[in-house]
Amino acid sequence: MIKLPPSRSSLVALTAVASLLFAIPAMAQVDEDAAKLLFKQNECGKCHHPSQNKKGPSLKKTAKEYKGKANAEAEVMKHLITPKKVKLDDGSEEDHKIVDSKDQKALSNLAKWILSH
Repeated sequence: MIKLPPSRSSLVALTAVASLLFAIPAMAQVDEDAAKLLFKQNECGKCHHPSQNKKGPSLKKTAKEYKGKANAEAEVMKHLITPKKVKLDDGSEEDHKIVDSKDQKALSNLAKWILSH
């Protein structure tokens, strides 16, 4: 074991703690119960499943698509609230139901929850 002078070891410990604090906020900010409720209330589960593709892509697939993108949350939120046609796996198109909420915090939470998969 390497013995560092007190000031150095304190700096190393402080750096380690700080890096953990910066890594945790995105996960800590998700209210999973609220996101699941909004997902259920808007019947998103009819087409989307957390881990399996249904009529639409799984939440896991969506999260993978946006992983590492700086604007991921904004893009998912845009998809949640913007009416548009979506192409299904069978090649057909249908109107994508938008989430019935004007609460930006709830929409942001739902987007973060989706991206957490």
